[in-house]
Amino acid sequence: MIGVRAIVIGGSAGGVAALFKVLGGLPADFAIPILCVLHLPEHRDSHLAEVLERKLLRPVREARDKERIAPGMIYVAGPGYHLSVEGDYSLSLSQEEPLHFSRPAIDYLFQSAADAYGPDLLGVLLTGANEDGAKGLAYIQQCGGRTVVQDPRDAQVALMPEAALALHQPDHLLSLSGIGQLLATLETSAC
Repeated sequence: MIGVRAIVIGGSAGGVAALFKVLGGLPADFAIPILCVLHLPEHRDSHLAEVLERKLLRPVREARDKERIAPGMIYVAGPGYHLSVEGDYSLSLSQEEPLHFSRPAIDYLFQSAADAYGPDLLGVLLTGANEDGAKGLAYIQQCGGRTVVQDPRDAQVALMPEAALALHQPDHLLSLSGIGQLLATLETSAC
């Protein structure tokens, strides 16, 4: 899969454990930036970035408004703000209304990243308990990007992957370990 310049990942219920499994096997020199939205309680501080960084031994940080996307960095959306990608490959945080009862919402990230990266984007939708991310993943595919859906039989909560499968046929339908293996084989020189 040559030409992937960014990866977006979305999930909800069971998403933290899924991220550990998907990102845990990345090679040390993995340089493609990864942007993640997991549904978070809006009025509590999140320690997701610190937990991921400690567990994965990789650079992870909570996304900051107007920050330029850097190679090799894993960004996570913080509570209470939608995360988007701007045309200049910087991050944008906003407080539009919740989507699918969530802020941050996966669809905001997926759709904005598809607009910015077009065919150079890989979108991954993991376990979750609502339909957030399904439309955004279909939009990534419409913009020429590639899509991956966690096999609902492998998901802690199958509703989110099932919603994505109801809207489009992804390029890959994989278990968590299969998604991790796919990411680990991506061409890092394309960044």
